[in-house]
Amino acid sequence: MSRTNKDYLVIMLKGIAMGAADVVPGVSGGTIAFISGIYEELLSSISNINIELLKTLKKEGVKAAWQQANGNFLASLFVGIFISIVSLAKVISWLLIHQPILLWSFFFGLVLASIIYIAKQVTQWNIVSIILLVLGAMLAYYITTLNPLVSEHSSLPFIFLAGAIAICAMILPGISGSFVLVLLGAYKPILAAVNNRNLTTIAVVGLGAIIGLLSFSRVLKYLFENYKNYTLVALTGFIIGSLNKIWPWKRVLTYRMNSHGEQVPFNELSISPFSYEGNSQIMYAVVLALVGFGLILLLEKIAVKKQ
Repeated sequence: MSRTNKDYLVIMLKGIAMGAADVVPGVSGGTIAFISGIYEELLSSISNINIELLKTLKKEGVKAAWQQANGNFLASLFVGIFISIVSLAKVISWLLIHQPILLWSFFFGLVLASIIYIAKQVTQWNIVSIILLVLGAMLAYYITTLNPLVSEHSSLPFIFLAGAIAICAMILPGISGSFVLVLLGAYKPILAAVNNRNLTTIAVVGLGAIIGLLSFSRVLKYLFENYKNYTLVALTGFIIGSLNKIWPWKRVLTYRMNSHGEQVPFNELSISPFSYEGNSQIMYAVVLALVGFGLILLLEKIAVKKQ
C-alpha cells in the first residue's frame, strides 16, 4: 500500500484520538480504531510481528522486515498514541474530576454513533446474529456493573496477567484497558510502579502487554477473516452493553480513598438526569453528545468519499 506523508499524518492523528480514549476508564481505543477505519489493518500489522519477521530480518535485513511489519503505519499510530497520552492525559484527568458529565456526554454520543457505524457493516442478520448481539451486550453490561477490586497485591505473575488482559481489552472495541485494570485491582499497583519508577514491575507489565497483544490480535484477525459478520455482531453487542459505563449521570453509592488520600467514587449507579442531585447540565450534555455523534458521521462520510 503506497502512502504519502499526509496519509501518515492522518494515521498519527487517529493514534492521538485512540490515546485520548484509552486515558478515560470506560472508552476503548479499539472503538476509535474501528470507527476511523484502521482496525483490521492494525490487527493484521500486529499479527505480522512473529517468528517469520525475525527470519526476514536475519535474511533480508531491516528494510524488508520493516515493510513486512507495516512499520510506517505502526510507528505513525503509536507515536500518535504516545503524544496523546503524554499531552492529553492531564487535560482529560482534569475534565474527569471537574466536568465529568460533559466529558462522558461527548464520549456517549461518540460511542452511540459508533454502534450504528459498526452495525451497518453487518451484511446478514439471522438467529445466530441476534443471539450473539444479546450475549455480547449482556456480557459487557455485566462487566460494567462489577465492583472494582482495591488490592495492594502486586506479585509479578499477577501484574503480568493484568498487563496481558488489559491490553486485550484495549484493542477490543467496547471496554477500555484502564477500566479492566481498575476491575482487577491492578490500576493502583501499576500506577504506583510508574510513579516510583519500579523498573521490574514496569517491565513485567510491558511483557504481559506485548504477549497479550501479539496473541489476542491473532485471534481477532482469524475471526475477522473467517467469521467477519458474526464478529461484527458480537462487537456491536459488546459496545451496546458498555454504554452503561459511560452514561453521564451517576449516583455514587460508595467512596474509596485514592493514593493521594482523596475520596473518589468507588461504586456508581447510572440514573436519569432528572433525578440527578446537583446541576445535571442537561442542555450542554445533549449538545456535546450530538457533537460526538456528528463527529462519527463526519468520519464515515470522509471514509466513504475516499473509497
